Amino acid sequence: MDDIYVTRPHLPPLEELLPSLRKIWERRVLTNGGPLHQELEAALARHLDVEHVVLFNNATIALMAALRALDIRGEVITTPFSFVATSHALLWNGLTPVFVDIDPATLNLDPAKVEAAITPRTTALLPVHCYGHPCDVDALEAIARRRGLRVLYDAAHAFGVRCHCGSVLRHGDLSVLSFHATKVFNTFEGGAVICPDAGMRRKVEQLKNFGHEGEANVVATGLNGKMSEFNAAVGLAQLGHMADAIARRRAIDARYRGLLGDVPGLRCLETAGEATANYAYFPILVGEGYPLTRDELLVRMKAERVHPRRYFHPLISEFPMYRGLPSAAPGLLPVATRAAREVLCLPIYPDLTMEQVDRIAELILRPLRPA
Repeated sequence: MDDIYVTRPHLPPLEELLPSLRKIWERRVLTNGGPLHQELEAALARHLDVEHVVLFNNATIALMAALRALDIRGEVITTPFSFVATSHALLWNGLTPVFVDIDPATLNLDPAKVEAAITPRTTALLPVHCYGHPCDVDALEAIARRRGLRVLYDAAHAFGVRCHCGSVLRHGDLSVLSFHATKVFNTFEGGAVICPDAGMRRKVEQLKNFGHEGEANVVATGLNGKMSEFNAAVGLAQLGHMADAIARRRAIDARYRGLLGDVPGLRCLETAGEATANYAYFPILVGEGYPLTRDELLVRMKAERVHPRRYFHPLISEFPMYRGLPSAAPGLLPVATRAAREVLCLPIYPDLTMEQVDRIAELILRPLRPA
């Protein structure tokens, strides 16, 4: 039997990529916003139903540039339950993360806890659409409007997700996507900032290209965040396969729920009311009532060559550069602390077969059976 990992990168047929590679070789334009880069930005804007897409070499650099574009200072309220890049982007900008607990149903930032964490130094919110499930955007943005705060969404997981009013990427001042190899849509490495208007797009584009305005003028302390033509070519080849890939993920999600939905002590995380989901992850929470702890189950599954992941364990607030912050105290983050102790993301990707899904489910059901 082959090992089954938590994900496997989706790739388009190689022959579909070759015409774009030939164009790259003919043009000798490799980066700096070449023709394929521009084509992908336009195609993504249409596909995602957003106004402006600014491509980046990865989502972390995109997030760093987005924070700078919004001129955010001081303290930023965010979640401890995410990949560490969310908070690292704050530190790189000289900002102070303020961690707030998460909602037990969605594992997204809890709006009820946000208001109490606002201080005179708070300038922004940085929520995460965790696992691609939308945050309570209406509640968070109502708080932000009332308190004069910016809202920047880490939407790394939320490619193609639609909430009650359309694309979830239309919410907030800016949203950041990841096109890393493990994501629903990938360009091997890549990311994007979703901008609501041409003025903000221009500012973000300057920041991703060293702060250049024209050939000889530099107007901002920018980064080098440009996506190459090769990565853009991969993205263009991927786009036509997204509907099939997400349909396959949907079927796997349904199979897991049918097999595991009634297991004592185990909770399959529900969606957060999205009108269109992308089924990026399949997290379960292993709690009281199940015969094993989450980590005991993980060890047993790995022994059978199945490799789920503890997304997200440990919490960001537990890493050395964050644990000294007042907001990082575990007693202030009981829901996130428990989620980090219980969560296990099961394998899900378009190439996963239903036989493999059944094998994974069987490993989880086995401890419930009499010896």
